[in-house]
Amino acid sequence: MNVTAHPDSLTRSVEDYLKAIYRLSPEGRPASTRDIAHLLELSPPSVSGMVKRLSELGLLEHIPYRGAQLTEAGRSAALRMVRRHRLIEAYLVEFLGYSWDAVHAEAERLEHAVSDPLVERMAAALGHPSVDPHGDPIPATDGSIHELASTALADVATGRTVEIRRVDERDPERLRYLAARGLVPGGVVTLRDRQPFGGPVTVEVAGVRHVIGTELARVVLCGSEETQ
Repeated sequence: MNVTAHPDSLTRSVEDYLKAIYRLSPEGRPASTRDIAHLLELSPPSVSGMVKRLSELGLLEHIPYRGAQLTEAGRSAALRMVRRHRLIEAYLVEFLGYSWDAVHAEAERLEHAVSDPLVERMAAALGHPSVDPHGDPIPATDGSIHELASTALADVATGRTVEIRRVDERDPERLRYLAARGLVPGGVVTLRDRQPFGGPVTVEVAGVRHVIGTELARVVLCGSEETQ
């Protein structure tokens, strides 16, 4: 019989697994062992062992040949960690002068150490923000999360002008590259040209044109409505 673990009793490793599975399956689809291993930089056998343990704890369901799917308890615990992580990132930028490319690694360390009361004081000091510095939505205290529809910059129609909502990237070098070109949440971008066969796209930000590789353009997520 599965016994659901209390959130306060979860180890750092368990919290990291739950957060990774949530990231890989935001719509509830199963996350494969291979994808979990790749994201956490672990071996597939190690992941298989932890998946079995988390299943026994009632935090996920292992679906043969498909992967791992969070249970309601597992999703709640994952969203608790996501809330902590994103609020810490916002606090580091707003009050401690961190740049958006430097906060992810710090938040990864701090999210396991801070208490819930401290996290809520940080949220209050920030004015209860709805998104973090990368534009990712911050879950509410009740575990609800408001995901806005978005389109990858690589898929925006040529000639359209849209607002950037999120940047789904954590590599510091890539974030600095995007920021230097104005490709940040809240920025307005026009897609001017798209090369065929998966080639790069040409975008215009504040009157300046930049050529961006398709892979990088896919992590820049934009609103679907056109901006004047």
